[in-house]
This record gives sequence, structure tokens and C-alpha cells, in this order.
Amino acid sequence: MKELGIYIHIPFCISKCNYCDFNSFSCSKDIQEKYINALKKEIEYKLSNKEIIVKTIYIGGGTPSSIEEKNIKEIIEKIKENANLEKDIEITIEVNPGTANLKKIETYYNLGINRLSIGLQSSNDNLLKLIGRIHNYSQFEETVNLARKVGFGNINTDIMLGLPNQTIYDVENTLNKIINLNLEHISVYSLIVEPETKLENMLNKGKIKLPDEEIERYMYWFAKRKLEENEYIHYEISNFSKIDYRSKHNVDCWNQKEYLGFGLSASSYENSVRYKNIDDINIYIDNINSNNQNKNIIIEEKQNEISQMKEYMILGLRKINGININEFRKKFNTTPLVQFNKELTKLSKEGLIKINVNNIRLSKKGLDLANIVWEEFI
Repeated sequence: MKELGIYIHIPFCISKCNYCDFNSFSCSKDIQEKYINALKKEIEYKLSNKEIIVKTIYIGGGTPSSIEEKNIKEIIEKIKENANLEKDIEITIEVNPGTANLKKIETYYNLGINRLSIGLQSSNDNLLKLIGRIHNYSQFEETVNLARKVGFGNINTDIMLGLPNQTIYDVENTLNKIINLNLEHISVYSLIVEPETKLENMLNKGKIKLPDEEIERYMYWFAKRKLEENEYIHYEISNFSKIDYRSKHNVDCWNQKEYLGFGLSASSYENSVRYKNIDDINIYIDNINSNNQNKNIIIEEKQNEISQMKEYMILGLRKINGININEFRKKFNTTPLVQFNKELTKLSKEGLIKINVNNIRLSKKGLDLANIVWEEFI
């Protein structure tokens, strides 16, 4: 049987954050029910004839915790009906403070969901309001405490760097608070101002000002040092975890493992083909209800061996331990030192990567300039 991961996209939010460019929106309960019914049909259609073992399930959004818990139950049950689940499967759901009460969190736990990702971004309530979050820090702590009470022993949170008006003291305060909560996993992302977002409009009108790049990079290295001092392992550019709490779903993606995406805009990777679902919810639902499932699929890339190797390099260099040369050889019957000698020599001379007999990884300078490194393999 083939092993793979599953991603489920729930596009619904109570309100859209100012920085968000994901396919997410608020809508009526009626539309939500129609979407969930279509999603279940897609799951059955894609899984029923496959001999697979599901290693991970990741329910993301949007805000999955904004919909009724019975909908999440229906989704999990539909997957179980149509696929074999690995015994120690990791099942993650994204939760936003202010949208998940005790009943919802208990339902998640009883369904076998064993990992929560609770969105925070900052412990500074003024910053949260500025970027359009619907919660305050107190609600975040309340959600963590409810999850612990129910029995969740694997919790991630996300924080953001480079926010408007954010200072290093804000970052330090946020880190101190979440470290004291002893969460198992912490993701640290730099703000990216995406086109056509509310944040971009605010920036263009001079309503906000972002920290300069030097300060933002200082925030990153400060966060890295602080987390490592508190026994968090830095295992990917933006991710830190306690021992044995790395995100299995994300690690598999970075290792170029296969996964299937279900729902609006969801991406898949199977048989060296990357494809995604369309972005229009009404067309998505209509195609499924009229048995035209394939009309929802957009092929993004059919990889040959060279493009697969290049992508493997890009994904592998996201990991702090880098690319294992022996693993590359097993997968492609060659080594990156042979296949990408010119690119690796250049990056090594520029001090962006480190090469030894076992692996290839980013240097400190390379962590700061990762996009430049990846461009060598595009």
C-alpha cells in the first residue's frame, strides 16, 4: 500500500485578517453545509479506489474551528470509511482563540485529533487588533488551558515577526509567555505583505510602518536563540519543537512525500504531479454535485526527474539539517554534488551553504538569504 498525507481545507473565517491572502471568507451556514457535503463526496471519490495508508491528516484554513464540530466529525469519519489510517497517525487541526469552546475541543480529542495548532501571532493586544485578529492574548491562554484540560499533549502556536509597530520587546514578551506555557511546538514566521490585502492598502496609504529589514532579522535571531535556550529544537527555517514533537505532516512535505488535498484551493502531490483545486466555491460545489469532479482540478506541474531533483533541493534546504546526501542518492541514483556541482560550488564560495560528507545545509548567512539560495535551483 502507498503511504501519503491528507490536507483538508476549510475556507471559512469569522473575519479575514489584514495580512491574509489565503482563499478564506465568511459566509452563511447554508453555504458551509453545502461545502462540507461536497467535500465529503470529494473525499469518497478520491480515496475509495486507492490502496493507501494515511500517515497524517492536517485540517487547515481559513479557520476550521469556526465551523460546527459535527462537520469536523463528518470529515474525519468519511476519511476513516475510505482509507486505512496508520496506527500512530498524526491528526492536526488549526484553531483560533475565540472560536473553540470546551465542547468543540472535546469533540476533536474524541475523534482522534491529537495535535492542535492555535493561532496567536503576538501577545500584544494592540498589535493583534492592528493586523485584524479577532482575539486577544487572554483568549489564547484560555484556549490552551482548555486543550490541556481535555488531554491534548501536542500543541503548536504561530507567532509573527516584522509586524507594524512591533518592537524587539514585543517579541521578547510574546516568547516569554508562550515558553511559560510549555507548548510542544512553536512556528516563527516573518510577515509578508501580500498583494491586494488590507495590510498592503494600509501600508500604501501610510497608515502603518513596518520595522526595517535589519530589525526584522534581529527579531528572528533573537527568537531562535531564546527558543533554543529553552530546549526547543530548530528543525526547519520557521519551526521549533520539543524532542519528538516535529510536525510529521510538514516534515513529510519537505521530504517530498505524497499527499492529497481536499476542498477549495487544496494542493496535492501524487505520482510526481502537483495539482490543486479551483478557487471558486460555487463552481467547486456544482462540479462535485454534477459528478464532474475532474473539472475542479488544475494541473500545476508534471515533474520530470530533473525538476523533481531541483524541488528536492529547495525543500531540503528548508530543513536545518539540510539534505542528506545518501537519501538523495537512494531516491535519484546520483548525488547532489554531481547533479548540481556548479550551483553548490557557487553557493559554497558565497558562504551560503555548508557541505560535508553527509549533508548539505544552509549557513547562518544562508538562513538570512534563503530565497537567493533557492533561486539557484528554480
